[in-house]
Amino acid sequence: MVKRSRIIAFLLVVLLIGSTMGATTKNILNNIKLGLDLQGGFEVLYQVKPAKKGQVIDTEALKSTAEALDRRINVLGVSEPSIQIEGKDRIRVQLAGVEDQNEARKILSTQANLTFRDANDRPMMDGTDLAQNGAKQTFDENGKPSVSLKLKSADKFRKVTQEIVNMTPNNFLVIWLDYKKGQSFKNEVGKEKPKYLSAPTVKQVFNQDTVSIVGSFTAKEAQTLANLLNAGALPVQLKEIYSTSVGAKFGTQAMHDTVIAGIIGVILIYAFMIFYYRFPGLIATISLSIYIFLVLLIFDWMNGVLTLPGIAAIILGIGMAVDANIITYERIKEEIKVGKSIKSAFIAGEKNAFTSILDSNLTTILTASVLFFYGTSSVKGFATMLILSVAMSFLTAVYGSRFLLGLWVNSRLFDKRPGWFGVKESEVHTLSEHFDTLDLPTRFDHVDFVKKRKLFFGISGTLIVLGLIMLLIFRLNLAIDFTSGTRVEVQSKTPLTTENLKSAFERHHMKTDDIVISGKNNNIGAARFIGVLKKNEIAQLKSDFTKKFGVEPSVSTVSPTVGKELAKNAVMSLLIASIGIIIFVSFRFEMYMALAAIAAMLHDAFFMVAFFSVTRLEVDLNFIAAVLTIVGYSIHDTIVTFDRIRENMHKKKRLKTFQDIVDIVNTSIRQTMTRSLNTVLTVLVTVVALMIFGSHAINNFSIALLVGLLVGVYSSVFIASSLWVVLKARELKKKGVIKTEKRKKVYSDQPQV
Repeated sequence: MVKRSRIIAFLLVVLLIGSTMGATTKNILNNIKLGLDLQGGFEVLYQVKPAKKGQVIDTEALKSTAEALDRRINVLGVSEPSIQIEGKDRIRVQLAGVEDQNEARKILSTQANLTFRDANDRPMMDGTDLAQNGAKQTFDENGKPSVSLKLKSADKFRKVTQEIVNMTPNNFLVIWLDYKKGQSFKNEVGKEKPKYLSAPTVKQVFNQDTVSIVGSFTAKEAQTLANLLNAGALPVQLKEIYSTSVGAKFGTQAMHDTVIAGIIGVILIYAFMIFYYRFPGLIATISLSIYIFLVLLIFDWMNGVLTLPGIAAIILGIGMAVDANIITYERIKEEIKVGKSIKSAFIAGEKNAFTSILDSNLTTILTASVLFFYGTSSVKGFATMLILSVAMSFLTAVYGSRFLLGLWVNSRLFDKRPGWFGVKESEVHTLSEHFDTLDLPTRFDHVDFVKKRKLFFGISGTLIVLGLIMLLIFRLNLAIDFTSGTRVEVQSKTPLTTENLKSAFERHHMKTDDIVISGKNNNIGAARFIGVLKKNEIAQLKSDFTKKFGVEPSVSTVSPTVGKELAKNAVMSLLIASIGIIIFVSFRFEMYMALAAIAAMLHDAFFMVAFFSVTRLEVDLNFIAAVLTIVGYSIHDTIVTFDRIRENMHKKKRLKTFQDIVDIVNTSIRQTMTRSLNTVLTVLVTVVALMIFGSHAINNFSIALLVGLLVGVYSSVFIASSLWVVLKARELKKKGVIKTEKRKKVYSDQPQV
C-alpha cells in the first residue's frame, strides 16, 4: 500500500527548501565579496625595511605599518580592503575594485615624510608639527592648485621663520617629501614629484599657524599630497617584491565567461543524471542544487573573497559532488539486481557506499588543506572553496539525498518497479539463486584488467622515460611566478597582432619575443619581460595602453626572492600531500595500497608536467593548484576501487592463490568501472565547459585538469590496482601463504587425493 504521507512530506520539504533558496540566493550573491580578478584591482606584497639606522622590524612595527596603510586606503574609498601581515617582515595588501590603480599604488608606498629644511639641509620642522587632518587642497591667489597646512604651534613657525630670515642671502625654507641625505633643492627643480615640493624665500617673520605649499601641482596631485599628509608618514620603508593588477574590464569579462561555463556544465550534468539514473538522478539534481546554495551561503557567512579559481573550484566541486550520488546509486542497483526489495537495496546500498565516499572525500580535503597552507592568496581561495565544496557535497549527497530518496522508498511506491532505478526486470535475480554482488555479471566481464598489467606497466614506463627526455630538452615554460620578472596582459577592443603589440612595448623601451595572442577575436595579448618594472614605469605603461587599446592592461611583477619561494612551496606542497596520503591510506587500508596509490598519483602528476613541457603551455600557480587537485582526484578514484577490493576480500575470507588476488581485483574493477566512467564523464563535462566557455585566464588550469582526469582514470584502473596485485602477491609469497603461478600449475596437474 502506497504511503502518500511520505510523498506529501517530500513535496513540502522540497517546496520549503526551494522557496528559501529562491528568496535568499540573490541577496547572498550580492553580499559575496569578489576578488580583484573578478572586479579589477591590485594586490601587492611589501617587504618591510627599517626607515632609519637601528630601527627594528618587530611585530609592533608591522602592526603600526598596517594601521598606517589602512588610513591611506580609507582615502581611496575602497570598501573591502585586505591587509595581512605575513611572516616576520612582510605585508600583503589587496584592493579589489579600486578605480585608479596608479593613484592607489602611489598613496600606499609613498613614505610621506614631510620635512621643512633650511638652505643647508638642516631640518627645522617635520610632519609631526602638523595638526590632525591639517592638510587641505586649495588654490593660491593666481588660481593654481596648492596645499594648505595647519600647524600645531604658530609660535614654533615664528621661530623657524625668524631663523631663516637671519640666514640672508640663503633665506630659503625648503619643503621636502621623503628627503634623502645629499639631495639639493637647486638640482631637484623639474624632477620627479613629490620628492621636492617647493623652496619659498622667507623675507619676514610669520606669526601664524598656516603654511601654503605652492608648486607645479595639478589639482589631483595637490589632493593626493594632502591626503598623504593627513594619513601620516609611514614608520618604515616598503619594498615591492610581488604585485599583480587586473583591469576592471578583465575582471568583469572573466566572471561572466566562467559563470556561463558553470551554468552549461551544471545543466549537462543534471541531464545525464536524470537520463542514466532515472528517479534517483532527479533526487541527485535536487541535492546538487542545495549543495550549490549551501556552498555560497556558508562562503558568505565566512566573509570569504570569491576569486576566479574559487568559481572553478565550485564548478569542479559539482562534478566531484555527483560522484557520491553515483557511488550510492550504483550500489543500490547492485543490491536490486541480487534480488533484494527496493527498501532493502536502498538501505544496503547507502551503507556500503558510505565508507568509500568518506575515505575518498577525506583524501581530497587533505590535498586541498596542503594547497591552503602553502598557496598564495588566489590559490588559498581555490583551496578554501574546494574544502567547503567537498564538505557540503558529503552532507548533501550522503544525508540530503538519502533523506529525500528515503521518503519515496518508504512510501512503497517503487516496490516491484526496479525500472525507476535504472534496473531492467530481466537483470533482477531471485534470492533463491543465492546471488551475491560478487557474482553479478557486468558489461566488462570479458576484460581481464590484471592480465595485461605488464603491457600497461611497459606503456607507462616508456612514456615516463620519453617524458623525462622531453622535460630535459624543452624544460618547463615557467611563468614569472617561479622565475621572477614582469607579465603584461593586454585586452583590446580590436584584434591584436604580435607586431603592433611588440611596437607598443618598444615605445616603453621594453623588448621581448615572448608574446602570445589569444581570445575569441585575437583581442588578448600577453607578454613576459625579464626584470621587474618600477612603480612609475607601471603607471606610465597602464596610462598609455589604456589610451591606445581602450582597456586598462593587467600587470604582474614577481621579485627573484618571491619566485624562489613560490617554486619551493610548490614542491613542498606536493611532497607533503604525498606523505599525508601514504599515512592516511596506510591507516585506513594497508601499506601496499598506499604505495600503489602514491605511485599512481605521482604517475598522473608527472604526465601533467610532461604534457605542459611538450606543449609549451605556461606553468603558473594555477597549474600547481590543478596538479594538487588531480592528486586528490586520482587518490579519490583509486580509493573507491581499493575500497571495493577490501570489501570483496572480506567476503572471500582468505587469499590462498595468486589467482585469488587477480580474481578479486578484476571483479572489483569491473564492479566499479561504470561508476569510474560516469564520474569522470561528469567532471570532464564541467572541465570542458570551463575550457570552451570559461575565462582565458584559467584556460591552462582547465587543460591541466582535463589531462589529469584522463590519466587519472587510466592509472586507477590499469596501474594502481595491478601494482597492488604485484606487491600483495610478493607479501603473501614471503609469508608462505600462496605459491608462485608456475608452482601452482604443477600442483594442479598432479592427481588429487
